[in-house]
Amino acid sequence: MSRRLTWLPHPWLSLFMLLIWLLLVNELSFASLLSAALLGWLIPLATHRFWPDPPHLRHPYVLLRFVLRVLGDIVQANFEVARLILGRSGNLQPAFIEYPLELRQDFTISLLASTISLTPGTVSADIDQKRHLLLIHAFNVADEQALIDTIKTRYERPLQEVFECSTT
Repeated sequence: MSRRLTWLPHPWLSLFMLLIWLLLVNELSFASLLSAALLGWLIPLATHRFWPDPPHLRHPYVLLRFVLRVLGDIVQANFEVARLILGRSGNLQPAFIEYPLELRQDFTISLLASTISLTPGTVSADIDQKRHLLLIHAFNVADEQALIDTIKTRYERPLQEVFECSTT
């Protein structure tokens, strides 16, 4: 185990970086595959000491479903925000929402906050770790509880299943 940690400290991150690099260069050649492999190996190796409590991936298929869901939600939210912007702006109901966190690990809380900020129309504004709250600004909120429930079921619970031990 310690041997794996010395030369490949974060294998899932390495694989993710390899795939992202190949998508960015949009080419499947020996040179792009070699550069992707080198970046996927060197960056996690150089930064592993900055990860005091590295995440443990418990359910990779749930993570894959989560990533696909987020990508779909980003596309859908782009259309929704465009519709709202092009429509009458007097119908908008922007709001700050205090979102109660079930997540407890810094990594998963940061991942949830980043996911919320990636989705057009919402942005994570603050994390109150003492009260376990995430302050979210939403572009248009018709029902605050519905937004909380959506975030909880679509984002927080899958992240909890993938990265954290069950709290129940």
